[in-house]
Amino acid sequence: MQVFDDTRCELGEGAFWHPERQSFLWFDILGRRLYERGPDGRTEWEMPELTSAMGWIGGGLVLLSGESGLALFDLDRGTREPLAAIAAEDAALRSNDGRADPWGGFWHSTMGKRAEPGAGGIWRWHKGELRHLFRNLTIPNAICFDQPRGLAYFADTASGTVWAQPLDAAGRPAGPHRVFLDLRPEGLNPDGAVTDNQGNLWIALWGAGRVDCVSPEGRRIGSVPAPARQVTCPAFGGPELSALMVTSAWEHMDPAARAADPKAGCCFVTQSTARGLPAPRVMLR
Repeated sequence: MQVFDDTRCELGEGAFWHPERQSFLWFDILGRRLYERGPDGRTEWEMPELTSAMGWIGGGLVLLSGESGLALFDLDRGTREPLAAIAAEDAALRSNDGRADPWGGFWHSTMGKRAEPGAGGIWRWHKGELRHLFRNLTIPNAICFDQPRGLAYFADTASGTVWAQPLDAAGRPAGPHRVFLDLRPEGLNPDGAVTDNQGNLWIALWGAGRVDCVSPEGRRIGSVPAPARQVTCPAFGGPELSALMVTSAWEHMDPAARAADPKAGCCFVTQSTARGLPAPRVMLR
């Protein structure tokens, strides 16, 4: 992997390829910044609250997953409008991982600002309806989807576990979820994830400095090392969706640790033989 952007994010997250703008976007959650790098150069916006993930709607309009809930943000005008309050009245919570699903919905997660055990959960916004899907999570992560197999994936970084959740024809959870990956024996910490066009799961491993590729059967079939230990979230992008971009963080690192990991917080990219999937559009109605 090469450095894609050398801005040091305290907690880089939410890697996203915008199919209309042909650009990568990502967040520094704790720095309250949204960044974009594409054909027209680099842009950044200051966020009014801790913001962590996004989905695209069209015409410059995106959906943001933030500290108080979901909001509409106009990338061209820089304007923001609240859409759905989720944790607005609980100052101890913030958003974490999130992603649009192939049925037009958006999955938003919450967690304690101090990663309090069991304080988090996952919600789904779908055409105006908000449903609380999962509770008692500590650091929700790895939200992504395999539409042909009717599956959603999600993880709890604190438990070292990734689950697979069957979905119905409308993208709603149908039946119990099952353990897809148990990373505890290896001491690995699952973070953000995305699927490719073969249904493989590409997952960032916090603290391990790599992104692993896992088959739909749960077998590790590849691994891409990154130039920083605390990688957080991958995304496929580029004209052929073959560029693998990953964010990273320097959160919790003292000066000595940062000196030993000088690219911590940067964004990285590499060309892959795999191909990603276009990010689905969020449908408001």
